[in-house]
Amino acid sequence: MESIFDWITVLVFCGLAVLYLQRSAAPEPTDKVWHYLPPAMGCMAVNYVGDEGYPIPAVALLVAVLAYIYYVLKPLSRPE
Repeated sequence: MESIFDWITVLVFCGLAVLYLQRSAAPEPTDKVWHYLPPAMGCMAVNYVGDEGYPIPAVALLVAVLAYIYYVLKPLSRPE
């Protein structure tokens, strides 16, 4: 782990994994596994683009990944 993008993407991916594990333990999970694929692939793309020396596109992709997590997966919503 050499760059800041390595650390950031690992932290985002770990948060995504914890969210998935928490939601999958619910009696009736609200999310499907494939809902987590776009942000996981986005973390991979952010890391790759950032490590290749393109920090502005990497930050833009990171913002898109975080927006997807916030608006689609809704980690801050309360269970009903």
